[in-house]
Amino acid sequence: MEEYADHSLRGRVFERLREDILSGVYKEKDELREISIGEELGVSRTPVREALRQLELEGLVKIIPNKGAYVTGITQADVRDIYRIRSMMEGLCARWATEHITEEQMTELEEIILLSEFHLKKKEACAEQVSVLDGKFHKVLYEASNSRILEHVLTDFHKYVKMARRISVGSKNRAQKSILEHKEILEAIKRKDADMAERLANQHIMNVMANLHIGG
Repeated sequence: MEEYADHSLRGRVFERLREDILSGVYKEKDELREISIGEELGVSRTPVREALRQLELEGLVKIIPNKGAYVTGITQADVRDIYRIRSMMEGLCARWATEHITEEQMTELEEIILLSEFHLKKKEACAEQVSVLDGKFHKVLYEASNSRILEHVLTDFHKYVKMARRISVGSKNRAQKSILEHKEILEAIKRKDADMAERLANQHIMNVMANLHIGG
């Protein structure tokens, strides 16, 4: 039981640090001090040290012997590669969703689109709320693919480009187009048109990438 608790604690520290790196709390080249992080999170140095090693394996942190751990973060080239790979995987996700989506998931996607339009039409459009709803739309679509592996990989990719995605959806013009693209994907899924759903989902991600000016 104690070993499980240690593993759970290490996992929570890892998730918190990864979230802070991907959301920009920690910037590139920032030093991650074990003592400071341990005090902030109320844990010993051991789970922090183990979490940092795991983050190094993911390429988010560089540990320099006798110096410390430093944030490497996600580069523009990383973001570009992630979007290219993700566009193909999102297409596959939409294709599989046409075969496996439930009525409840279909209804949930429709509600997310309606809520997105509602928040975008407000006099003071809430970019943060629209961004959250954009994430929810993709999350439900991943679940609808009925593939645990595909859902896991796409969810991780979604986290890795969190800041870039927020910037993209934060633009009102892009947010409007994104919601329209979500509608078109959902309509293709409803028609059981797997080819069209795949093409639209693929293009949707490429459009997001183009909006961020990270192509090439």
